[in-house]
Amino acid sequence: MDTHIDSLPFFTDEHRRLATSVAQFAAREIEPRAAEEGDTDAQFRVMLSLLAQADLLRFAVASDQAPLDVRALCLMREALAYSSSLADLAFAMQGLGTYAINRAAPEHVRDFWLARAASGRSIAAFALTEPEAGSDIASIRTTARRDGDWYVIDGRKRFISNAGIADFYTVFARTGTRADGRAEISAFVVGARMQGFVVRERMRLISPHPIGEIEFDNLRVPAEDRIGAEGEGFALAMETLDTFRASVGAAGCGMARRALDEALHYATHRVQFGAPIASQQLIQEKFAVMATDLDAARLLVYRAAYQKDIAPDTSVTRAASEAKLFATEAAWRIIDEAVQIHGGAGLVHGSVVERLYRDIRALRIYEGTSEIQKLIIAKEVLKE
Repeated sequence: MDTHIDSLPFFTDEHRRLATSVAQFAAREIEPRAAEEGDTDAQFRVMLSLLAQADLLRFAVASDQAPLDVRALCLMREALAYSSSLADLAFAMQGLGTYAINRAAPEHVRDFWLARAASGRSIAAFALTEPEAGSDIASIRTTARRDGDWYVIDGRKRFISNAGIADFYTVFARTGTRADGRAEISAFVVGARMQGFVVRERMRLISPHPIGEIEFDNLRVPAEDRIGAEGEGFALAMETLDTFRASVGAAGCGMARRALDEALHYATHRVQFGAPIASQQLIQEKFAVMATDLDAARLLVYRAAYQKDIAPDTSVTRAASEAKLFATEAAWRIIDEAVQIHGGAGLVHGSVVERLYRDIRALRIYEGTSEIQKLIIAKEVLKE
């Protein structure tokens, strides 16, 4: 982590020590493996194993004894994303897939899965999106029908990170219809080995990412594996996204900071017309905007994380959406400019900035597109 973190007002000394230790871990363990290409699933498991061995997954997986520290979560994601988007994904998904379980699952269910996720023995997933339900979560069609001491789940989920490699999924399904005609949504823990669970398709994205479509065919889940009461699933999904949304911005900051570092190194060593291109005013203008965008993004991200930590029962919807929106869009601009500064060298497959160019694109879409974030922010502003 760069020394700029020391100037931000949101952290304790413990946070700053964490930032330093995670940056050292990433440089030592993640960076040497970041450029490897091949079996994405195997690489993901290696990253998860490294995080587990270093006891870092506990910063993503909340528990009664250790509530989620969102500032630590964001510091971790920024440091990991600086080196590898896959390592960042392995870390973040353990938290995203367990947050609702920690908040509302029965004690024995909660303790079992949280312990396995925090130690890296089980891989978590968050199954919300469907073929016909992306931004409009209330329109999900997957159903969960009560049958005595069981629920019978039928339906499909699409664009699910860790589909096919996860050991368990936090699944959101329709258990009824509200008076206004919208779906009553409930949440369940579904094990990957349950009869009726099918991985329908694995997808290949522009950047390495284990993802796919899953299906539930008359899958029977014990009623005790329901997370919270019937109808609480929508609120649990929204709380999960509100909590983790700022950390998506933090990952964007990590990628953007790496792009800026790469561009600075290139521009100060690439000689054209008898001088480093960093001496050209048009290149200097790019660096000025890139640095300002990055500073503003980090301030928004860590402000949202700080607000969530100091007032956990207060809504941070607007702050989290602002952080996610600005940081991911700013990171996209910064990485695009880094490629431009590299010129043809930035287009070479496998170069750091080329890899970042592919990695950053998904962050402007998942956990709520930039367009959805604007609608959320506007709604919050109008309420005020």
